[in-house]
Amino acid sequence: MIVGVGIDVVEIERFITSIERTPALRDKLFTPAERELHPQSLAARFAAKEAMAKALGAPAGLAWHDAEVISEATGRPRFELRGTVRAAADALGGTTVHLSLSHDGGIASAFVVLES
Repeated sequence: MIVGVGIDVVEIERFITSIERTPALRDKLFTPAERELHPQSLAARFAAKEAMAKALGAPAGLAWHDAEVISEATGRPRFELRGTVRAAADALGGTTVHLSLSHDGGIASAFVVLES
C-alpha cells in the first residue's frame, strides 16, 4: 500500500548559485559522500530530499543528513534512511522507498513513493 508520494523540481543554475553564495549550505544539506558529486547531481539529490519530506507529510524536525541518496552499482538511486527520517517513515508504516531522479534542460527533478 502507498503511504506517501512526493515530487520536487529544482532549477539547477539557481541551486548552484545558492551553494556558491552560501558554502555552508553544501555541508548542511549533504553528507560527505554526496558533497563529492557534480552540482547537477547535487540538485537532483536536493530535489529527492524535498520529495521525501513531502512523501512523509513534511513533519517538522527532519534532518537533511538522515536521508542520504546513494547510487547502486547499476547507477540506480536509492535512499539510505536513518534518524529523524527513518522514524517518520516508520511512523507511517513505510518500509519501501522508490526513488527516481532526473536532470535535463536546466531542471533537476525527483519522485518518491513510500510503501508499507
